[in-house]
Amino acid sequence: MRVLGVDPGLTRCGVGVVEGLPGRACRLVHYEVVTSDPDTDLAYRLLNLDERLTALLAEHRPESVAVERVFSQHNVRTVMGTAQAGAVAILAAARAGLPVQMYTPSEVKAAVSGNGQADKAQVTAMVTRLLRLEVAPRPADAADALALAICHVWRGGTRDRIAAAVRRAR
Repeated sequence: MRVLGVDPGLTRCGVGVVEGLPGRACRLVHYEVVTSDPDTDLAYRLLNLDERLTALLAEHRPESVAVERVFSQHNVRTVMGTAQAGAVAILAAARAGLPVQMYTPSEVKAAVSGNGQADKAQVTAMVTRLLRLEVAPRPADAADALALAICHVWRGGTRDRIAAAVRRAR
């Protein structure tokens, strides 16, 4: 199973692609952080993100997409930007005909570290270890995106396999 994970953000959007099977080690395929200038008009920032995600979906051909679910924060501007970036990721996946699963930060942290309250350093360390990387993925947005993808693989992506079988049957 190949999964593209997205840690949404307007200024920095982490993207990671892994391959693997439930209960087995995952393999790193790609990671990056899509950036945009906060002074650029919102419409163009979202367009930039959409174009890059669309290109990554075409290049890496994942079977599904895992996106971090927006959770309540005190900073409404941050929540809005994160939600908008997440929506762009969901739209890009839907346009490509891919199933999307959303995970809360605590679900992802628990999946990769065994602790739903793990900090960013712990998540990065576990992603580095789980993917057998010599160097930790940086910045943390990239490690978070990889953690999302690993979480999805390990949870089996059951709905994704069903959706893929239905698409093939058509």
